[in-house]
Amino acid sequence: MFVDRVSIKLIAGNGGDGMASFRREAFVPFGGPYGGDGGKGGDIVFVADSHKSTLLDLRYNRVLKAKHGTAGKNKKMHGRGAEDYILRVPVGTVVMDEEKGIIIADLTEHGQREIIAHGGRGGRGNTRFATPNNPAPTYAEKGELGTEIDVTIELKLLADVGIIGYPSVGKSTLLSVITRAKPEVADYHFTTIVPNLGIASSPDGRSFGVADMPGLIEDAHMGKGLGHVFLKHIERTRALVHVVDMGAEDGRDPVEDYRVINEELEKYDEKLMRKPMVVVANKMDLDVAPANLERFKAAYPDLEIFELITMVGEGIDALLYRLADILDEHVEEIIEEQNEAVVYKYEAPKRSFEITRINDTKWEISGSSIERAFRQFDFNTEEAAIQFGISMKRLGVDQALREAGARDGDIIILADVQFIFDEGMVE
Repeated sequence: MFVDRVSIKLIAGNGGDGMASFRREAFVPFGGPYGGDGGKGGDIVFVADSHKSTLLDLRYNRVLKAKHGTAGKNKKMHGRGAEDYILRVPVGTVVMDEEKGIIIADLTEHGQREIIAHGGRGGRGNTRFATPNNPAPTYAEKGELGTEIDVTIELKLLADVGIIGYPSVGKSTLLSVITRAKPEVADYHFTTIVPNLGIASSPDGRSFGVADMPGLIEDAHMGKGLGHVFLKHIERTRALVHVVDMGAEDGRDPVEDYRVINEELEKYDEKLMRKPMVVVANKMDLDVAPANLERFKAAYPDLEIFELITMVGEGIDALLYRLADILDEHVEEIIEEQNEAVVYKYEAPKRSFEITRINDTKWEISGSSIERAFRQFDFNTEEAAIQFGISMKRLGVDQALREAGARDGDIIILADVQFIFDEGMVE
């Protein structure tokens, strides 16, 4: 089964908690803090693999979880970091953040690796907080939570040449003749319901990938006949072969067929019309084909046309030579312009928190970095609360609250917990 779009939830591993402990050994005076750091949580990493051709593996596995890091130990021993969750996907896979609506990874090369969900950092043990003014800290950090993200994974096949045209014009037959692919061929419409891939080779030994696209029809750009599902695969090709049935076996007009398909390509994405295109005049062995070809050439005098009888392979060599030449002439990457929204690393925002005024004396702070820092502290000890206040001041929360109009004694709400704003910091 060919699956080219799935939605899944990714949950990276949490970082292990740091440990608060002290060295207590005979004959070792002033042992001091001795707790180690927690291990890092596992990342979820996507790796492009040319041996995979479908997203079927993910259709029945809608939640992927990486393992958590282990907690820190005594004697300053760090907890073990968790292994990354490696997910192999086909080349041409696009990953989109559903909440933000942006593309966060576009895997176009075999072996390309992208971290999609980042594991949490391990919490620091109390050894890390020892200073001359506080030589025996009794607190340690909790591990950060791993990233939890809902993504849509879409496969857009990568091929050098895409074969397009109306249903039953001979696209699959052409693919089977020029490659070793064995697509289903039958005398009814929409025999091909998923793209088929094969490797073609010109007589002089130049090879390239060819994809037979399912048949397009009028209004395909609006989704008719699953048009969006089919058209997206054409985006990743470098050249197009437009197959036209000159025999008009279905009673259609080849001149009109060519116009309709090109209009659908342009309405879907005008950049598709800038791709190099050759026309295959197929089924030239039928009686009406020569007359239709003359009308076609008169209507489109500037087109490069190859006359074929694909069933017997007549005219194939000339087409393969020309396609190889076109690909040599257009040596630029398959994807000329990456979507500007693609981000392979999470960009740090200018200010990672927001302040909302609830009333004259009550404020709410929200933001991923603030909430992440809040989760790392255990407020059972006074030292931990003080350290949290210092962290908020370093992040600029104190100054931002004062600029917004907060005064000493106001209530600050963070993650459903209330704090008192006093003496220049949240306490």
